[in-house]
Amino acid sequence: MRRLVPPAGPVRVLAAAQLADAVGLGGYLVCSALYFTRVVGLSATQVGFGLTVGWAVGLLAGVPLGHLADRRGPRGVAMVLAVVVATALLLFLTVRSFVPFVLVASLYGAAQCGLVAARQALLAALVPAAERTAVRAVLQVVINGGLAVGGAFGGLALHLDSAPAYLTVLAVDALGVLASAALLSSLPPVPATPRAPAGQPAPTVLRDRPYVLLTALNMVLQLHIPLITLATPLWIIEHTAAPRWTVAVLLVLNTASVVLFQVRVARRVHDLESAGRQVRGAGVFLLLACAAFAASAAGSSPWVALVVLVVAAALQVVAEMMQASGAWQISFDLAPPGRHGQYQGFFGSGFAVARMLGPLLLATLVLEGGTAGWLLLGAAFLSAGVATVPAVRMAAPTATPPRR
Repeated sequence: MRRLVPPAGPVRVLAAAQLADAVGLGGYLVCSALYFTRVVGLSATQVGFGLTVGWAVGLLAGVPLGHLADRRGPRGVAMVLAVVVATALLLFLTVRSFVPFVLVASLYGAAQCGLVAARQALLAALVPAAERTAVRAVLQVVINGGLAVGGAFGGLALHLDSAPAYLTVLAVDALGVLASAALLSSLPPVPATPRAPAGQPAPTVLRDRPYVLLTALNMVLQLHIPLITLATPLWIIEHTAAPRWTVAVLLVLNTASVVLFQVRVARRVHDLESAGRQVRGAGVFLLLACAAFAASAAGSSPWVALVVLVVAAALQVVAEMMQASGAWQISFDLAPPGRHGQYQGFFGSGFAVARMLGPLLLATLVLEGGTAGWLLLGAAFLSAGVATVPAVRMAAPTATPPRR
């Protein structure tokens, strides 16, 4: 575990900031749905619609806010956006009707997506290129550990099932984000990217077609996020004979595996070629995981279903770690110097898409399509993973901004 503690300096500060944020976020993810329905009084449909709108706004805001981080300096922009995220969380404590909820959810989604882009630009500026994927792996371990702690805190609130408990969780989340902003203030300032000379178009990620293609492929692969958090729990309860507590077992397996093995998996990635191979392997493992999840519905033995589901979840988390480490290398190496904010904002839009469209898409494919739906989803994962290798080769010559 000592190897997971970053050395003193900017990386340790970044890790501490991510930890403070993740602890609060873990509680929020566990409790937010019940808070919005039981305390605020919204229907499940209203909550789903509002959160979808919020992440759609975040999807649109990621690139311009990332560009702002490039132009104004990522440290200051990240701190401001962290304060905005905390403000949105505190506003959630006051909303009691649908329209204010949608407005606050939009503010939260925009600020959260922009904050992710600014943090990535900050990491790119403070960490040498050869070390970014390894550092990002350590940060991912910290994030998962923080989510686990926060999730346990949220579980206590679920047990109490009272308005004060849910309000406390949201307030703690806001304080965690504010603490992360305070920690970022101790980092050295990063110079802003100068404006493009007069008469020359400002470089934009949307003109970088190979990068756009890789972002689209990454969006498909990131559907594994709602797969494990939403589709799989519903599948277990509605379509298998496994005990209900299997849901908790699989989530613990996922979190613990990332904490223990993400850094080791990331060591296999050291350049664009190895990153492409890693993502291709992730597509293969995701196909196998989907096939195993589909097989878990066969038979009536709870223990056989449990074993098959554990195998499926193990395949899925291996793919998750491989995809993440490969994607980090690709997103950093192909972003032009000084443009990491807007490039990371665009590449990170896959997360917003997964949160926005993933639940509906996976519910339709998996819960209604059954085995055929699982295999179709696996084929999509495999296709995206395999296509990443030639897409990376096509993008490699454009890793530096072309002359205009």
